[in-house]
Amino acid sequence: MRITAGQFLGVLAALVFVPAGGHAQDLVDPFKSFPAVASPQKMPKLNSFNPLVPEAVTQGVTAKDIQLEALLTEKGKPVEQGLTWRVFSPIPGSDGKLPLLATSEGGSTAFQLVPGEYFVNVAFGRAGATRKIRIAEAGPVDKQVLVLDAGGVMLNAVSGSDVRIPPGELSFSIFSADEKEDGERALVVADVKPNTVIRLNTGTYHVVSNYGSVNAVIRADIQVEAGKLTEATIQHRAAKLTLKLVSEPGGEAIADTAWSILTSSGDVVSESVGAFPTLVLAEGGYTAIARNNEKIFQRDFTVKAGVNTDVEVLLNDKGAQSPDSASGASDAQD
Repeated sequence: MRITAGQFLGVLAALVFVPAGGHAQDLVDPFKSFPAVASPQKMPKLNSFNPLVPEAVTQGVTAKDIQLEALLTEKGKPVEQGLTWRVFSPIPGSDGKLPLLATSEGGSTAFQLVPGEYFVNVAFGRAGATRKIRIAEAGPVDKQVLVLDAGGVMLNAVSGSDVRIPPGELSFSIFSADEKEDGERALVVADVKPNTVIRLNTGTYHVVSNYGSVNAVIRADIQVEAGKLTEATIQHRAAKLTLKLVSEPGGEAIADTAWSILTSSGDVVSESVGAFPTLVLAEGGYTAIARNNEKIFQRDFTVKAGVNTDVEVLLNDKGAQSPDSASGASDAQD
């Protein structure tokens, strides 16, 4: 796995990102590449305090302006795009949840609030911060600056040493690094596409990469640093194969063939029907079993990481088996 990290700054600063090859890419605006992959993280449960009830609301007291801004790091610049601000009442409603009073999207913002206590939450993708604020009846209101302590991660993968994998055949899931009592990890983001920037709070995350839909799965731990964009390229030990039942080497694939793929230990990992089904398998030894016209043919083969190839099973009446004698079938002659 190759990992590189670059600065993850505000809109006024450019993001320069050096991948594993060491060649600098064109300057890009990091915020423009941030798709809304999911809703912002939920606000944590916060009710262990004594709220200051704004009785002045019913007495016609004038609301005050409060300025809000968010930073990726303590010494960073204000984030100017991609923020979602929410202001909550500190008093739970009848459903036990804190009522949402106001929202704003974009960068730095301002709200008009009457004196009292509130919870302010800011979300930046899956990163977020929450603060309890108090607006006094007298005196000026200080600007509130929330530090997100957030960075970003962009995931990709190759097969073997450096064979490109089509984006449509890859997906990633991001989990928390800590395991729960049952051994499971909390899911943070599911079905992440390659080259998608995911904004996260700093920390270690467990990434699961799936290549295809059979057994090519790789796991890795990724560190997200505040104010930086981390690029991680995961290496899959797998390859894409096309199965063919043919009458001669290089011949035309025979239609209406049912396929089963077994591991060296005899476990079935894939079943399909077609003239030339395509699948991705982790490297190792397998047996391909083809069923056609009430006869069974089979061939042992080995998958090498990054070597995409055809697996041909020869149609040979001498080696063919009927379904009744399949348990003692011998390999079809190559």
